Amino acid sequence: MPTVSLAISGLYIALTTLLVLSLAMRVSALRMKFKVSIGDGKHQLLQLAIRSHANAVEYVPLALLLLITLENTWQLPLVTHAMGALLFVGRALHATGLSQNANSSTSRLLGTLFTWLMMALSGIAIIVFYGLNAA
Repeated sequence: MPTVSLAISGLYIALTTLLVLSLAMRVSALRMKFKVSIGDGKHQLLQLAIRSHANAVEYVPLALLLLITLENTWQLPLVTHAMGALLFVGRALHATGLSQNANSSTSRLLGTLFTWLMMALSGIAIIVFYGLNAA
């Protein structure tokens, strides 16, 4: 069993943390602007900001666990960087698209696609690795 390393995934943990914090700060700023402490006060900008932050919080933790596991099972730095970049770019695109309007947008669609692709490929790679090493 490989030793735990966060040499690469740590970079993407830090980047996505900064992204999630920026989304949280946007929610807080809009709450102050609209004088809303709980809920969204029926302000569409605040609704979008809340959903953008919540969506990141829903996907990022599991995706980062997959990234850490991928880094420590396959130990292929280029693959880990590719999956980390796919996650970060995907989350940034999705946040940008959702923060601007509630309608579908190219950046929101690509953000979802990149995030799901990263998660699916990482999950499959980990299953394959453990399946091959279990025999």
